[in-house]
Amino acid sequence: MSDTNKELQKKIAEAKLGGGEKRIEKQHEKKKLTARERIEYLLDEGSFEEMGILVTHRTTDFGMEKQTYYGDGVVTGYGTIDNRLIYVFAQDFTVFGGALSETHAEKICKIMDHALRVGAPLIGLNDSGGARIQEGVRSLGGYADIFYRNVQSSGVIPQISAIMGPCAGGAVYSPAMTDFTMMVQDSSYMFVTGPNVVKTVTNENVTSEELGGAHTHATKSGVTHFTASNDIVCLEQIKQLLSYLPQNNQTAPESLPYEMGDEVREELESIVPDSSNKPYDMHTVIGGIIDKDSFFEVHKDYADNIIVGFARLGGRSIGIVANQPMSLAGVLDVDSSKKGARFTRFCDAFNIPLLVLVDVPGFLPGTDQEWNGIILNGAKLLYALSEATVPRVTVITRKAYGGAYDVMNSKHIGADMNYAWPTAEIAVMGAKGASEIIFRKEIAAADDPELKLSEKEAEYAEKFANPFKAAQRGFIDEVIQPKETRRKLLKSFSMLETKTVERPKRKHGNIPL
Repeated sequence: MSDTNKELQKKIAEAKLGGGEKRIEKQHEKKKLTARERIEYLLDEGSFEEMGILVTHRTTDFGMEKQTYYGDGVVTGYGTIDNRLIYVFAQDFTVFGGALSETHAEKICKIMDHALRVGAPLIGLNDSGGARIQEGVRSLGGYADIFYRNVQSSGVIPQISAIMGPCAGGAVYSPAMTDFTMMVQDSSYMFVTGPNVVKTVTNENVTSEELGGAHTHATKSGVTHFTASNDIVCLEQIKQLLSYLPQNNQTAPESLPYEMGDEVREELESIVPDSSNKPYDMHTVIGGIIDKDSFFEVHKDYADNIIVGFARLGGRSIGIVANQPMSLAGVLDVDSSKKGARFTRFCDAFNIPLLVLVDVPGFLPGTDQEWNGIILNGAKLLYALSEATVPRVTVITRKAYGGAYDVMNSKHIGADMNYAWPTAEIAVMGAKGASEIIFRKEIAAADDPELKLSEKEAEYAEKFANPFKAAQRGFIDEVIQPKETRRKLLKSFSMLETKTVERPKRKHGNIPL
């Protein structure tokens, strides 16, 4: 081997060691994988091609010229997952705490540009202490370069961020602009300002985990869509998520082989209780409709009065938005409206058909909701569904009251097919509340007001609390038996597979943000 080749092999070996063997061993003590181990596990064996392995930083201030490592704290390149082309970067915490420098950012931007040009998903494995302070504005500019590319890629290629260590300050905004964010419990956190700054400014005592840990962002803020118990589980979640997604917005998700059989599901017949005030688990309905064990829930721990996630129906990838009667009776509120709207817009951007399951008594009342913008946030879900051009099918299982009926993918806002179970109640409001208003004088004048109210409630329910009035007007395409739901949906989505919609020419709409 020539001296030149020996020198090259030495440099590549140094680059793959990152910040040094001792630091890597320390990472293993914490049961975290290194940047290269994460990529190796994520991608198909032997498929990774690294880019920029010999890049070093250009800083000479503060003695930085004496501390140079090949790769400059981030491993970038491309490979395959299940033989699909994927671009990936993994920040290396063993090099300057994974801090972002000018050259570190340039490496990330280069593969982002490649991914956009080629039309392939981009995965970021984030593990960084933030901007490299020795570089000042150059590192800040590097963040902005990344943010700009996140926006240019939005709706064009899927972007997935896994937070596998610290993510603070400016570093949090890139993951926030990607399509899905994942966090690892007990080893990752995200916040704009850390506990020390919070203590100084607001005098609050809070830990990093409480302020921006995986549990906090999964349940309170909704910043993260998935949490994982360790790095391996997180990487497996990325693989599973990708299986439902297309390469880009010009392609459809890959369909799995499926043979039609007896698609009648008898178990759906007994799910909805006889009493309209008794809850049931909408997950059971979903499980009875979709291909077996194919549901992959998104935002599971946030705003659980609405369910969103991916599934397969006859081998095809679909997105599901469903009210959850087990939580707050399935009402729409600020958080659930935002959750449903964001998921809807993702599915529409990437050609994933939407199934909407409805059991909604209305919007959540109260000063907290009004003061926190239920009007604007409810409008987000309304806007997102009205805007969506992918195949859209609705099934009303029970309640569909008031404005929430309109919002939850009604025929009036462009749904393609709308079905209802015989248990569906489509009305302005519940029978009791409506009777108290409509028959107020009769009830007050009655010898037994309670008996009269009961009579009028039954009268109103018979007239309006059923799907047949809506079906007569064409607002419901068909009233179906629950057991027939899967068969009807298979046929509907197959029929809608070549749906095209031409929208008015415009730069973009103005969603109520």
